[in-house]
Amino acid sequence: MALSGPTAAEDPFASPERTDAAPPAGPAAADRGGTRDRPGERAGTEEPADAKQAALDAMGGPWGIMASAVPTVVFATAVAVASLPVSIGIAVAVALGIAVVQLRRGATLGSASGGLIGVVTAGGVSALTGSANDFFLIGIWAALAIGAAALASLLLRRPLTGVIWNAVHGGTHAWRKDGPALLAHDTATLAVTLMCAARFGVQEWLYRADATSALALADTLMGFPLTGLVAVVVVWAFRHSTKRLLRPAAAAASRRS
Repeated sequence: MALSGPTAAEDPFASPERTDAAPPAGPAAADRGGTRDRPGERAGTEEPADAKQAALDAMGGPWGIMASAVPTVVFATAVAVASLPVSIGIAVAVALGIAVVQLRRGATLGSASGGLIGVVTAGGVSALTGSANDFFLIGIWAALAIGAAALASLLLRRPLTGVIWNAVHGGTHAWRKDGPALLAHDTATLAVTLMCAARFGVQEWLYRADATSALALADTLMGFPLTGLVAVVVVWAFRHSTKRLLRPAAAAASRRS
């Protein structure tokens, strides 16, 4: 994705620029004003002050967390007292209700429907196989796939979070030549790898033990709490790379203009 430079709209970790400052006066102001809003020079060069809030936003906020956790808990509770089709139906109904509330609160259709699509897909797999444990099967194997990709990127010295950061910012930055930035993304990608390995190891063991309730508990506890911690590390790596690579480049471009 070739872009002339990062913008606040393109970078989910960028904060909007101030627009309320008084315009400079004098003849030189026209020259400065003509270059102040050039795309790629300043926009997208600052990260939010609160990494934890940015991580929460990256997971869809509180309602996004609910959309991923509540239907799973409801399914595990219902399947203990009801048939599998009924339990799947209840979980889908809960996910649909959460999606409707999200839409009413102003969420986009894609954001609101993500949790619902996941529950419907998981329920479909479970219904096809006739096993309640298979409700968690996609998540288990997704953890393995993501973890394997993250580990491979570390071994190739192209940590996955750094590749994503560079792609978000136009794909033109020499981030791998900057030691601190590379170390930050090594750390973040390692955190992703360890999280996925833990999720796959624990949930695969519970899956083979046919422990549906324990699977739901593990899926919840190793879902948004663990993912939230890792997201904080990833956001930190993004902010660190932006501080070291984008801000100096923007400052240099401003001086040249």
